Amino acid sequence: MNLSELYFDLPKDRIAVRPLKDRDASRLLVVKRDKGLQHAHFRDLPNFLNRGDLIILNDTKVVPVRLRIKKPTGGIIDAIVTNRIDEKSCEVMFRGDYCGQGYLEGEVVSISCQKGRKTMRFQSDLTDIIDKHGLMPLPPYIKRIPDDEDKKSYQTVYAENEGSIAAPTAGLHFTEDLLARLQEKGIDIERITLHVGKGTFLPIKTNDVKLHKMQEEWFEIKRILLDKIMDKKKQGNKVIAVGTTTTRALEGILSNQYKALNSNNGVIRGMTDIFIYPPYDFKAIDGLITNFHLPSSTPLLLVASLLGIDKTKEIYKIAIEKDYRFFSYGDAMLIL
Repeated sequence: MNLSELYFDLPKDRIAVRPLKDRDASRLLVVKRDKGLQHAHFRDLPNFLNRGDLIILNDTKVVPVRLRIKKPTGGIIDAIVTNRIDEKSCEVMFRGDYCGQGYLEGEVVSISCQKGRKTMRFQSDLTDIIDKHGLMPLPPYIKRIPDDEDKKSYQTVYAENEGSIAAPTAGLHFTEDLLARLQEKGIDIERITLHVGKGTFLPIKTNDVKLHKMQEEWFEIKRILLDKIMDKKKQGNKVIAVGTTTTRALEGILSNQYKALNSNNGVIRGMTDIFIYPPYDFKAIDGLITNFHLPSSTPLLLVASLLGIDKTKEIYKIAIEKDYRFFSYGDAMLIL
């Protein structure tokens, strides 16, 4: 397929720059592939699932890795730390190609750009730098400086394993109360971990989607969960992934598109660069909870793999017409 098939114009006022006060007050567009659409709210989620269904969450925790480095000229470099090199050095992403010295609250920073690789070296320990000065890495389409409120709202209530540079945003709608109500109804809830890497920020630069290469991301899944997924399918229950990151971890392992690492004690750890685009035969999930994504993006391609291209375009058109809020702090969709 061509990337242009999933391009759409989005009015700027549809982009959510702040979350709602109550996480589960966001709207939920329920897409039943054989029965049409229904408009609801996220707190209504238990009404659309059945006893015995399985919800799988990504419990990764976002690290506040956004650093605002001042240039000698007074300009600001808005950098995201993507990979630690050693105790004082890291790889970073930022717009432009500035190299030289910078400053962070009196700390001298050495900035290097070589062969497309940008690095920064600090005088102090990198962990201390991030603890003292790090901001939450909000996506670039949110045109404001992250604040202390974002440290809470740009994190799922079940975040546990630190390691992501972006939130698994479909999970931001859950509350402790909603999770409890799902379990009271007899809906199983399990967790995996996939640390969201810089691939989530990288656009597809070729119209032929097959030429795009996803960045590897680290994941951890219990072997017993894979058996549980297969059992649920045999019993006629649905397996619902919360977010495209959860989906990529599950599909990566069941499609054998991953590189195994130090798996032990019943846990599989690895790196996956699986890229899901139409057509694709899903092996793990039957349904998906997801936000509304950027035009022509890798998460939108995954959604189109589940719904079909034409259906996806139709649903997004309706979402825009019905004033749904888009992107990370926006509303959600349940695909069944």
